[in-house]
Amino acid sequence: MTTMTDTSVREFKMPDVGEGLTEAEILKWYVQVGDTVTDGQVVCEVETAKAAVELPIPYDGVVRALHFPEGTTVDVGTSIIAIDVNGGAAPAPAPAEAAQAPAAAAPVADTAEKKPEGRQPVLVGYGVATSSTKRRPRKGVEVPVQQASAAVQTELNGHGTPPVPESRPLAKPPVRKLAKDLGVDLTTVIPSGPDGIITREDVHAAATPTETPAPATPAPAAAVPAAPAASYDAARETRIPVKGVRKATAAAMVGSAFTAPHVTEFVTVDVTRTLKLVEDLKQDKDFAGLRVNPLLLIAKALLVAIKRNPDINASWDETHQEIVLKHYVNLGIAAATPRGLIVPNIKDADAKTLPQLAEALGELVATAKEGRTSPAAMQGGTVTITNVGVFGVDTGTPILPPGESAILAVGAIKLQPWVHKGKVKPRQVTTLALSFDHRLIDGELGSKVLADVAAILEQPKKLITWA
Repeated sequence: MTTMTDTSVREFKMPDVGEGLTEAEILKWYVQVGDTVTDGQVVCEVETAKAAVELPIPYDGVVRALHFPEGTTVDVGTSIIAIDVNGGAAPAPAPAEAAQAPAAAAPVADTAEKKPEGRQPVLVGYGVATSSTKRRPRKGVEVPVQQASAAVQTELNGHGTPPVPESRPLAKPPVRKLAKDLGVDLTTVIPSGPDGIITREDVHAAATPTETPAPATPAPAAAVPAAPAASYDAARETRIPVKGVRKATAAAMVGSAFTAPHVTEFVTVDVTRTLKLVEDLKQDKDFAGLRVNPLLLIAKALLVAIKRNPDINASWDETHQEIVLKHYVNLGIAAATPRGLIVPNIKDADAKTLPQLAEALGELVATAKEGRTSPAAMQGGTVTITNVGVFGVDTGTPILPPGESAILAVGAIKLQPWVHKGKVKPRQVTTLALSFDHRLIDGELGSKVLADVAAILEQPKKLITWA
């Protein structure tokens, strides 16, 4: 690794590409050692707990070293690439070679190398950070004595129970929150991070401990033999590491499900007139080039319902024990992507005209499918829509996105027999489900919102009379 004594070399550190994120995975390098780069050139793509983001380099020069190979998860503030601003191109090992180097080739002193305080490069819009950071230890580096002793004691006692630490366990705030969400006592977790810090992986390991064989004691004659521990069959099973967006979503959903008391209500509604309006709007010149579908009118119906019942657009502030009423609607749209479920939102959706809303929805969906949704687009949501109907599902009981008070699930629209004007006729019917936080939304308010959405979809002219 390039040392800080070379004044011509600039170390580019992993920035906080979201707000409060602590790590990111390097998905792809776009440069190699020896390449010439310019200020603003994208050098790599990383995936955080929120999205995939391309990182531009803030220097002109030649790539001296890539400190981590693709697929490595790196802490925010850790140097990931070295640039020689004087144009030198000293040879350096490739990331894959560095990862496979023997332990003796990586000086222990490098793991505790101090970085000078000062401005750290970050993405536009996220400010600057001043901190002193330490590199994550490489494979093969000596384990701290405290950690090694804990591991030895665990091995000797034969029960897999770590020793009780003498002081408060070391862990970052996000790790402590994860432990709380999973019900893990940090004092029982063996740390694997530098200087005895507990990592996310340590918490997950403690939440799902491996099975240990029972003591060899005679079993009663009538006892049923215990089933053997499950084993992994590589030929018939596939294991997929849970990380990035999928890992963050899982933790967020667990936290939401066990924090906010959910209530879900359902209503089945005739949306035949709404579908007819969709076809009419497709022919309207104001919607030329825009994607017009039922989701557009469902979104507008929800926005009108929120306008009529504004108290549902709120959040619960646990710290201050307050209900925070939002005077704007950032409408979230749940989107399934190859990296997992994400919920980007349309900022100030309530202030948009129907054509503007159609344009914003189209851009949101296209960006999500390309995997280019920015962290900012997934922050600050107030109310969400999840369209499970696209999978042919009739309805569901959606879980609230963290920090939001309500989420509307839209089921599949199907031709069904329906009583219309006193006669049974085939009509286009769907089922809506509204989940809400019962701490701040009672049954009356939730019912009013759901009933208003249903009424608009059954009689879309209410978009004019109620808007």
